Amino acid sequence: MKELVFCKLGGSAITVKTRPHTARPQVLARLAGEIAEALRAHPELRLVLGHGSGSYGHSVARRTGTRAGVHGPAQWYGFAEVAAAAGRLNRRVADSLLAAGVPAWCLAPSALVRCDSGQLVAMDTAVVAEALARGLVPLLYGDVAIDQTIGGTIVSTEQVLAFLARRLQPRRVVLISDVDGVFTSDPRSDPTAQRVPEITPANWPSVQRGLGASRAADVTGGMRAKVGEMVRLAEEVPGMEVRILSAERPGALASALQEEQAGDCGTVIRWL
Repeated sequence: MKELVFCKLGGSAITVKTRPHTARPQVLARLAGEIAEALRAHPELRLVLGHGSGSYGHSVARRTGTRAGVHGPAQWYGFAEVAAAAGRLNRRVADSLLAAGVPAWCLAPSALVRCDSGQLVAMDTAVVAEALARGLVPLLYGDVAIDQTIGGTIVSTEQVLAFLARRLQPRRVVLISDVDGVFTSDPRSDPTAQRVPEITPANWPSVQRGLGASRAADVTGGMRAKVGEMVRLAEEVPGMEVRILSAERPGALASALQEEQAGDCGTVIRWL
């Protein structure tokens, strides 16, 4: 029986988010190797991959203001700039995956989705399902999109994966970040921050209050928006769980993809 898993490589994990257009090639190569390891160990595994734009798309998008809407020639030029920047990182991610033996197929969301007032309202999901049926690994990312109300906008990787997940119903979603899960406050600036091992309906209101936005350029809302999107998804897809782990823990991604316990690390979102 085939098992479907979604995985997102966070922009803060695979790029130096405070330095524009700077990837972390060693981290990318290691994560790609762990993905290849999981696929070799479990031939029944079907995987949809996504990645954030990190210091590529976000730095350009903040300058152009594309997220808020696109009107006039100068803003449409900026729209194209954002797409090009996001695509450059996508090519680097794909190259790393292919070098590791992962049959990654780049699918630009800008060609698949439509938005209305910044919300993703339509997507051609059939091409993703066909790719999975043929043993490919669809590779998506945060990208620009045509918007019927505000001209153009940006869709986050979480929005794209969440839209797909509501239709394809993966067993779990794995998010790889630069921090080891969800914390009571930002652990990069607050030494008293405590990791939240599990998010459930009982503790989500208190956890939500502690979430902040990203320190670096992140036009799609930072950690608060990303975790909130995953909580809504866990509510709507029965039996699905979300795992949030650090890219700095070698082997954690391979274990999560294979449904092995990652030990005392990360955060699991369950909504039973």
